[in-house]
Parts: sequence; C-alpha cells; structure tokens
Amino acid sequence: MTDHKHYPTYDVMKESTEWDAHTRSIVNARLVREYSYNFLTTVEAETLRSWCSLLMDDDRGEIIQSIISHIDRILFENKGEGHRKAGTPSMRVLLRQGLKAIDETGWFTNSQPFFQLDEMNQRNIMLHIGEASYPATKNWEGIPQKALFHKLMQLSVEAYYAHPLVWSEIGFGGPAYPRGYSLDSPEQLETWEAVKPS
Repeated sequence: MTDHKHYPTYDVMKESTEWDAHTRSIVNARLVREYSYNFLTTVEAETLRSWCSLLMDDDRGEIIQSIISHIDRILFENKGEGHRKAGTPSMRVLLRQGLKAIDETGWFTNSQPFFQLDEMNQRNIMLHIGEASYPATKNWEGIPQKALFHKLMQLSVEAYYAHPLVWSEIGFGGPAYPRGYSLDSPEQLETWEAVKPS
C-alpha cells in the first residue's frame, strides 16, 4: 500500500477545539472503529472492506471502517440519489446484489469468497468489473458492472477524503467554521493550516 503522509507532522485534530460542538461530534465519529451495521450483512461488509482497501490503496483499518460505515449509513437512511442512469437499479439493489455478485466471483475464481482471495485475484476481478467485462452469471442479471464500480468509487472517495487522518496527510485544515479565513491571498496560510515540508 502507498505511503500517504505528505504532511507527516500535521494533525488536524489539534484544531478541533476551534470547531463548534456539532462539527466536532461529526468529525470525532469518523474516528470510531467499532461499528454495528444497520443495512449491510457481515459478508457484504467484509467484501467492501477488501474492495475499498484495494480501491483506495489503503489498508488502514480505521479509515476503511469509516468508509464501510458511511456506505452502511447511506444505504440504511435511503434518502434518495438525486439521479441515476436509465437501466440502473436503485442504490440499495445495485449494492446489495452487486456485492453478492462480487462475492460470487471469488467462489468462481478460487472457491473462496472475494474477501479471502489474494490481492492479485481481487485486483483482476475488480478490473473486469470496472470494464464491464466480467462474465455474466445469474447474480449479475440487472446489475450493470460499470455502474456498480462507479457507485462504489464515489461512495469510497467521499468517505475517504472526509476522514481526519486523511485530512492531516493532505494538509487540509478541517472545517473553517466558525473561525473562518482571515487572509486575502491564496498564497498565504492561516496559522492553523499545514505547512508543506521542505
């Protein structure tokens, strides 16, 4: 896995005293690793753990758990999607049936669930699904492979880059509310922003 530390000494959580209580509670919740699922089954969660880890090139448990928890919450709340392409099922159906199909590919490939395959086999399956070239089986009926790949990518990326450990690594100073920005030039840094190491 890739070394993600571009700002090795920066810790955005040192700035949390500047955030309001509501913001602080939201960000702190992303650091909780233990989580019970309201929508996902155990097998679905483990399939996602392997998939998201490979997709984000990051196997740190607390960050990947945050992604899985985010996906579980989105699916459980079922607030709607805004839009989706014609022929694509609802996100709940797409992910539930899609994760079942991904798990099935592991059994077909190596008589194991997807999450127990080695990285090479997992990566090969992921590439085929991303190109919509995985052989059709009953579990893939009605599940467009590219749409599944893109939905998992979208959900993973939005959760990954909302995690405070990742914020620290990319030098993001966290929420500016309520203190706001006081400097008027993009070349200037607030005292609480990360300084790029020389």
